[in-house]
Amino acid sequence: MTLYSNFCREVARFLKMSDDRAFENKFPDYVPSAERKSSSIKKDDLLYNIGKLVNRLESEVSGIDWKDSSVYTGTSGIALMYLHLSKTLSTEQSQELIEKAFPYVEKSLGRLKGHRYSFLCGDPGPLAIAAVLYHRTGRQSQAQEMLKKLQKLNRDVVKLENDTPDELLNGRVGYLYALLFAQKHMGEACIDKTIIKNVVEAVLISGQRLATDEEFPCPLMYKWHDSYYYGAAHGICGILYMLLQARDYISPSQMDKLIRPTIDYLMTLQYPSGNYPSSMGSNSDKLVHWCHGAPGFVHLLALAHEVFGGEKYLVSAKRCCEVMWHRGLLKKGYGICHGPAGNAYGFLVVYRITRDEKYLYRAQKFAEWCFDYGKHGARVADRPLSLFEGLAGTIYFLADMLKPDRAAFPAFQLW
Repeated sequence: MTLYSNFCREVARFLKMSDDRAFENKFPDYVPSAERKSSSIKKDDLLYNIGKLVNRLESEVSGIDWKDSSVYTGTSGIALMYLHLSKTLSTEQSQELIEKAFPYVEKSLGRLKGHRYSFLCGDPGPLAIAAVLYHRTGRQSQAQEMLKKLQKLNRDVVKLENDTPDELLNGRVGYLYALLFAQKHMGEACIDKTIIKNVVEAVLISGQRLATDEEFPCPLMYKWHDSYYYGAAHGICGILYMLLQARDYISPSQMDKLIRPTIDYLMTLQYPSGNYPSSMGSNSDKLVHWCHGAPGFVHLLALAHEVFGGEKYLVSAKRCCEVMWHRGLLKKGYGICHGPAGNAYGFLVVYRITRDEKYLYRAQKFAEWCFDYGKHGARVADRPLSLFEGLAGTIYFLADMLKPDRAAFPAFQLW
């Protein structure tokens, strides 16, 4: 790994330059030590700060009449946070937390649009979350009703002649995530596997058509609003990552001829800093966000390493972690879409693969930063209590730090 070590030294010098999008990271970096374990973040500190932030959210959320029912920035995201807390905190609190989730998702069920198909920004999110909550509380008839409505949406999702995009935030793989989410929490038999297979096939066909028509140097390509985005939220990174998580529905030939060479092509776009461009034609190395940049790509690269083997994907994932460490304490806020909470998940995914304590340490330091929520002078998010922009997402991340081996970026990473 001499080449990687040399890269780290070079990029550290480069990244000392000031960045008006991020606070200077003044935390000392990881140094192996016999005292390391005794200095790691304490469970009691996590629990105290989770409780403090939950109390803050609950005191502020009661005065808001949200018309946004989405998982991304609306009431369903709050429900998902409570569902997550019910699984990560003590069993004594589980039922109370489940009951707190219900009002947020049931409010969403009365506002379904019938024409938006992603987990994050459409009907599938509220439907899938409600199904799981009903399932967890023994209300199986209501759970099945939600699943029926969720699966019925597939008829429009798989139509290639309509204008449904493929991306995660608003498109087909966002619907795919909803199906996989239901399976994860309720068992594989709860979803018709033919539906999943058809969605995957639609995404692959769509990507092949565009790549062929536009003569791209890779077998798959996607666009959203006439732009070729690369990142996790709108771009090909998020699409490929979701396809890899649904690889049981993809043939070995498709994996070798479509998925892998497209990931290999994307790796050629990585900047010397370790970051990735946000879209085709952009030469800017400014966005170190889950939605645009290295914090989203690290998930794809880490999973590619697990699926395909070899060291090149892991080396690229580690390079992502360097830019995230130096420029990941964002001034834009504390959340998971574009904040240190979301960036820290990238450290955790590399830690899970490598068991290198450095990456757990870095995630812990970002968690400590989040303990001082609102005290650094970061911008207040447009939806300050929401899952992806605000406080609910930071709480979700801190809860994941209680069990870092099982941490999973919400609405993105199935683990």
